[in-house]
Amino acid sequence: MNSLDPDTQSRIIAALVEGVSISSIVRMTGVAKTTILRLVRNVGAACQRFHDARVRCIDARHVQCDEIWSFCYAKENHLPEELRGVEGFGSIWTWTALDADTKLLISWLASTRSYEAAVAFIGDLKSRTPLNRIQLSTDGLPQYLYAVLKNYLPGDIHLGEVVKEFKSSKGQPGSSPNSAESRYSPGRLVTVDKKIRLGEPDRKHISTSFMERWNLTLRMQNRRFTRLTNAFSKKFENHRHMIAMTVVFYNFCKPHKSLGGKTPAMAAGLTDYVWTPSDMLALEMWTGDRAAA
Repeated sequence: MNSLDPDTQSRIIAALVEGVSISSIVRMTGVAKTTILRLVRNVGAACQRFHDARVRCIDARHVQCDEIWSFCYAKENHLPEELRGVEGFGSIWTWTALDADTKLLISWLASTRSYEAAVAFIGDLKSRTPLNRIQLSTDGLPQYLYAVLKNYLPGDIHLGEVVKEFKSSKGQPGSSPNSAESRYSPGRLVTVDKKIRLGEPDRKHISTSFMERWNLTLRMQNRRFTRLTNAFSKKFENHRHMIAMTVVFYNFCKPHKSLGGKTPAMAAGLTDYVWTPSDMLALEMWTGDRAAA
């Protein structure tokens, strides 16, 4: 990394968090792939440490959760027999929690879709939002209710579910249900059912819309989540590093239109200016003994 000047490193980070593939960055900059991957590991680890230390005591009231699918190395049905069931190979589910008011991405976990992962994820969310009795909105995945009951005492949280029913897209008139147009088109939303599961959640705030919009942002700005490409992660470690970089970029560097040009971190009081990729690069030397603002 010492052979790369800070400006080149910042440009590489900016390209990575804007959804440019590593192979494209190699062609654009002439920097070796191994050097870029080393930068991903260094900055990604620094971003993960920073997020874990800095995104704490969040004054959140309405939190939305969801989980988004991706895969490492190969899809489940293409894995060699010896790698099936091994952590970090095949399907990866990224659990995320978003403050609906400030749009801050509070908590994330890349793991399986198991009950154990859900308990760890909700436990992490609880540790970061101790100031209020939050209203939590999730989809109908049963792991959420189980995890909430494991982490919260009765009366300490409001929980609402949004259960959506989809049907396959019909495509153009006359197209086959198995045609590419039908298979790659979004499903048709049929019904939306809001359910109160715990406490007394405000029905108008039972929603996962902001969370679903974040899922789009993640797929657009993290190349490893882009569908139907060969840019998927080959190593689970690098997958998590890129998620950490994407989260810090989204929270601290990316102004949000609904916030009047502020970043989510500014709206949440975690900083007072819009960060740049150079600030993300400086996190490698961040020790936590000074404010991020």
